Amino acid sequence: SMRWSILTPDRCAHWDGNELTFTAGVDRSQAPSDDNIEALWLTYYSNIFNPGRVKVHAMQAEMPKKYWRNLPEAVVIPSLLKEAPQRVEAMVAKSKAKAVLDDDEEWHPAPVPATTDLGEVAAAAKGCTACHLFKRGTQTVFGEGPKRAKLLMLGEQPGDQEDLAGKPFVGPAGKLLDRALEEAGIDRGEVYVTNTVKHFKWEPRGKRRIHQKPNSREIAACRPWMEAELRLVKPKVLVCLGSTAAQAIFGPSFRVTRQRGVMLESEFAPQVVATVHPSSLLRQPDEASREREYALFVADLVVAAKAAGAK
Repeated sequence: SMRWSILTPDRCAHWDGNELTFTAGVDRSQAPSDDNIEALWLTYYSNIFNPGRVKVHAMQAEMPKKYWRNLPEAVVIPSLLKEAPQRVEAMVAKSKAKAVLDDDEEWHPAPVPATTDLGEVAAAAKGCTACHLFKRGTQTVFGEGPKRAKLLMLGEQPGDQEDLAGKPFVGPAGKLLDRALEEAGIDRGEVYVTNTVKHFKWEPRGKRRIHQKPNSREIAACRPWMEAELRLVKPKVLVCLGSTAAQAIFGPSFRVTRQRGVMLESEFAPQVVATVHPSSLLRQPDEASREREYALFVADLVVAAKAAGAK
């Protein structure tokens, strides 16, 4: 959600997307200048401008062009109108490409072998073709850790480095998780870590592969692998890292922001704690936000550690 601040001489309110905080009042000099605010507005206006709904005559009927000079966005309107046809063509092309991709997204529940051997399940998962993600992922990234771990951590999906290494949580988010686990008194070597979806979903951006959130079909296709892991490991405590994992356990109405750090129950584990995904900490806008969110993340892990008897 959008971050905002309300500044007054008496008191100030700030929303960072997760928490509402209050600070002492400030004078006018602390507020952004009109030029800065105008630049923000022009950026916002340019991004919400819909080239597919441009009707110049209707715009001029509502407000004659001679009055446009009074609008702060008037300086960008000519260039936006000029670019509109090309942007519409790009939107149509992207829509057609997505339609082709959606048609290609056939899926079925992954066929998990009837076995009590977690190693056999992992071996079977290597050849999974239950959804289209296997076509682009380097390999299946199955869970890793003790077969009878008291603590199981469930994330969303492998990232770029996990896809290449074939191991869960070895990239930047994984390194941050390792640090947080240590501070919470948890030995990662005693934790089973896995993901809701076992293949890396991504889109190209230049030379980089950028994470894409898995959709409901991809999650449903992969769900049998996740359920098999939970059934065979039988963790005492399950930690859901992020909304995808939490909603896979509790349903689509579950909100991590409202129920994080609270001990819950489910059919998959007697004790479940939901918290944010460590990757969300890496996306915080500044160091102060990262430190604050990291402390909350560690506190959630401490709850899980105590329940598992690790601390």
